Amino acid sequence: MNIREASVALAKRRGRAMIVAGGTMVHGLAARGLLGNIKTLIDLQNLGLSYVKSDPKGFRIGAMTTFDEVLNYKPVSKDIAYGALIDAVNLPPAQIRNMATLGGSVCSSTPFFDVPIALMALDADVRAKTSRRQRLIPLNRFFISSFETALKAGEIATEVILRKFPSRTASSLLKLETNANDLAILNVGTRITLDKQSRCIESRIVVGGGVGPVPVNSPSAERKLRRRVLDEDTISEASEATLEDVDPVSDFRGSADYRRAMCKVMTKRALKKALARVRGGM
Repeated sequence: MNIREASVALAKRRGRAMIVAGGTMVHGLAARGLLGNIKTLIDLQNLGLSYVKSDPKGFRIGAMTTFDEVLNYKPVSKDIAYGALIDAVNLPPAQIRNMATLGGSVCSSTPFFDVPIALMALDADVRAKTSRRQRLIPLNRFFISSFETALKAGEIATEVILRKFPSRTASSLLKLETNANDLAILNVGTRITLDKQSRCIESRIVVGGGVGPVPVNSPSAERKLRRRVLDEDTISEASEATLEDVDPVSDFRGSADYRRAMCKVMTKRALKKALARVRGGM
C-alpha cells in the first residue's frame, strides 16, 4: 500500500476506517469500547514515513517517526530551540516512546497530550496528503475539538514541519500530573527568543490539559513579554495574563479553580526553564 491507496481506502470508508500509526491511542480506545463504528484500521507502517530530515528551512519529521527516534536525532534533541519537543517526547516510559508516533499524537487531537502542546509552541505545520493533492496546515488551526482535526475526507498527515529559529531561542514544556503515566492535569509549552540586550523579541505560550477542547495559545501573556527583559516581575505578569485566555474545566483530575491557580505556576516555571536554557543550554 502507498499513500494514494491509503487515502482512497480512508475516503471510501469514511466514518468506518481509522489510520493506525504506533497503535497506542487505538489500543486505549478499543480497551474502553470507544471505537464506535470503526471496522477497518489502515496501517501506515510500511509507507516510508519514519524519518527526520533537515533542510535550509528547518526539519521535516515523518508522521510515523517514534518519540524515541526524535530523541535520538541529535540536530533536534541537542538544539535548545526545540527543547519543548524533547521535553514532551521524553515524558512517557520507554515502552510508549518506542511505539508512539509524532503523527499519531497530533492526529488524535487529545487536549491532554504533551507533544501537540510542544509542537504548537514551535509553530509547527502538518503536511496532509490525499490521492490527488497536498497542503500545509498550521498546527494552531489543525485542532478543531477533542478527537477532531482539520483533516478532510481521505487526507492523511504525512509529516510535521519545524522551522529554524534565530540564535538565543529556547523552548520548554512542563506537565502537571498525578503520576508519570497519567494524562496531564495541565501542561504548558513556551518558546522565547532574546536579543543581545536580553529582551524578548518573540514568544509563544500554549496551555493544554483541561483548559478547553483544544490547546490554547495565550496572546495576552505573549504581549506582556514583548520587548522586555525577562525578570521576575515580567515573568509573573505574563503568567498571570494566561488566565485571560484559558477557560479551565473541572474533572476527576482537578477542579477548574485548581487548574487556574496552577496555570500561573506552571507558566512561570516553563518560562524560567526556557530562559535558563538560553543562558546555559539544555
